[in-house]
Amino acid sequence: MNKALIVWGGWDGHEPGQMAQIAAAFLRENQFEVEVSQSLDRFKSLDASSDLSLIVPIWTMGSIQQDQLKGLLSAVHDGGVGIAGMHGGMGDAFRDATEYQFMVGGQWVAHPGGIIDYRVHIVDHADEITAGLDHFNMRSEQYYMHVDPSNHVLATTTFEHNGCTMPVAWKRTYGRGRVYYCSLGNVAADMKVPQALALVTRGMLWAARR
Repeated sequence: MNKALIVWGGWDGHEPGQMAQIAAAFLRENQFEVEVSQSLDRFKSLDASSDLSLIVPIWTMGSIQQDQLKGLLSAVHDGGVGIAGMHGGMGDAFRDATEYQFMVGGQWVAHPGGIIDYRVHIVDHADEITAGLDHFNMRSEQYYMHVDPSNHVLATTTFEHNGCTMPVAWKRTYGRGRVYYCSLGNVAADMKVPQALALVTRGMLWAARR
């Protein structure tokens, strides 16, 4: 059986506990053995020999200690453990940890206008994560991010104030590990949008495959 580790905490505004429940329920439905932790110290015990298939970090902002970060990075880069997450829980975590940001492939910068209506465009219809999904609308935070140009971008959004098109979902690798990120998921209610839920959960399944 595949094993998944969900570590949640950080800023409460992104409803990390509820997002962790959604992720855990989905993974259990897909035959994962799921461990849920509220401590970054859980990362200390990780290394290249970890038997996990997937790590789901849900920890907006906050800080991470070097021994915690070392375990996390080693499990993904050297051990081939997948990592997948959403919104600020993965894309705005540990702002002073640049190697973490390099692994993720991006970092939150702003969400102009706060809660607004915007459109998500699927740009790679052939990928298994986006197969069968069409463009869709969201009312939530529209994430403006620093992004790695090497990311394999699956979905984008365009900002009205400057016409810039920004990645919403991407996949990449970090060493031996698969990395998936989706900027949707500001609060648990966002996962009631079927396409948003599909982008997040399908990405988890992809990242978990070695």
